[in-house]
Amino acid sequence: MGNNATTGLFAGLLLALAVTTGGFGGFVLALVLGAIGLALGLQRDGTIDLGALLRSRNRG
Repeated sequence: MGNNATTGLFAGLLLALAVTTGGFGGFVLALVLGAIGLALGLQRDGTIDLGALLRSRNRG
């Protein structure tokens, strides 16, 4: 993982911790926000192209 991907992952996890109070719902939210942060970091690293993924969803 590149630097931006790691930073994005930790940012998502920290945001999840900031808005949750615990429990199973908080755990799931932490995983979801961590995955979003990881995806944005990988996008910045150039490892994945989220724009192409979003464009392909609009084509019936």
